[in-house]
Amino acid sequence: MAHQIYKVNGKRVPSVTTILSRFKESGGLIEWAYKCGCDGIDIHQVKQEAATAGTLAHLMVESDIHGVPGPKAKDYVSEVWEKAITSFSAYLEWKEQTHLRPTQTELGMVCECHQYGGCMDAVMVSDRNCVLDWKTANAIYADNLCQLSAYGHLWDVNHPDNKIEGFHLVRFAKEDGSFHHHYWPNLDRAWRQFELFREAYDIDKSLKGSC
Repeated sequence: MAHQIYKVNGKRVPSVTTILSRFKESGGLIEWAYKCGCDGIDIHQVKQEAATAGTLAHLMVESDIHGVPGPKAKDYVSEVWEKAITSFSAYLEWKEQTHLRPTQTELGMVCECHQYGGCMDAVMVSDRNCVLDWKTANAIYADNLCQLSAYGHLWDVNHPDNKIEGFHLVRFAKEDGSFHHHYWPNLDRAWRQFELFREAYDIDKSLKGSC
């Protein structure tokens, strides 16, 4: 997918992911790399394999959400395919239980008041209007919650009569392909942190321009 450009009144503004990448939590990655080193594991090899399986599971869910044909088994190594299928099957079971129904997909929006943009998927889960995102990770981090809250704000300012009622994150564990579902009725504190990140993003940019 091409990198999307967001503009407010003709001026380019940063995306949610661009802002969060500037201040991304790296503690989990450092701890994982340290553990691999202690166990004599080649982190580059492990990272490549995990990324491949994670990318495949991601493609499967995206294809299902957007109603397009998914990837084919013949195009992937059997071990990678099986791990991705484990994750995807669990997702399908959760989808059936909650009556998940996509309402808007790959929806690009901007917020004039905070000068940022983002592309999100809005869904109905148990008859409630929600934000849904998915990650391939062994844990949930603060920036994941900030991302969800930023998407929720984008939706709310563009759809004031049909606001978001909850936030769902579907997580696929890297190592065993296990499925984890996380839900928050609101993410007010995460949104406050994103507001601070948005302000800090401009300050950081101006400081680098002065160096």
